[in-house]
Amino acid sequence: MEFRTLKENEIECRVGSITEEYLTLLLYKDARCDMNMLDEIVGVTNWEREHREIKGNIYCGVSIYDEKKDDWIVKWDCGSESFTEKEKGESSDSFKRACVNWGIGRELYTAPFIYIPKDKVKIEKNNKGKLITKDKFHVEAIKYNENKEIIALSIKNQNNVRVYLYKSAEVKNEDK
Repeated sequence: MEFRTLKENEIECRVGSITEEYLTLLLYKDARCDMNMLDEIVGVTNWEREHREIKGNIYCGVSIYDEKKDDWIVKWDCGSESFTEKEKGESSDSFKRACVNWGIGRELYTAPFIYIPKDKVKIEKNNKGKLITKDKFHVEAIKYNENKEIIALSIKNQNNVRVYLYKSAEVKNEDK
C-alpha cells in the first residue's frame, strides 16, 4: 500500500518556538487529513481504527484490508496527551502516529528548519510576559523528490505575504 505525498492544503503550520529575534514553525497534519487520505486511497470500507489502553497509554491500531492476502493488516502506535483535551488529544495523536506508520505524511519528517526572523512576523509579549505571535501561517507550495523528501517549500502568513522560502540544492541545480 503506497500513499501519495501531502498537498499544500493538507499541511498545517504550528509555532515551535519563539524568541525576541525569530520564531520557528513545525509542519503537521491533522486526524481529518489522515481519514480523508485513507478514504481516498483504500476506500471508506477498507480501513478501520481501534484504540486500546496499555499501561496507562492510549494506542491506536489502523487496519487496512489487503485484498491479495484476504486479511486485515494493522499498524499500531502510542499517542501523547495534548494541552487542551487530554484524552481526545492522546487518542487523536495515536491515530495520526499509526497513520504515519502506514506512510501518511511521513515526508513531513524531511522538512527543513523553518526559521522566520522578527522582521517578517509580529512577536509580542502577552499579559504574563510570555512571547507570542498572533500571526497564522499556511503552506503556499511544496515540492518533493522521488524519495518523498521535501526539496522546496514556501510559507505565507494570514496576509498572504511570503515569510519563508526554501529550495534544496537539488532544486537550485534544476533551476540552472
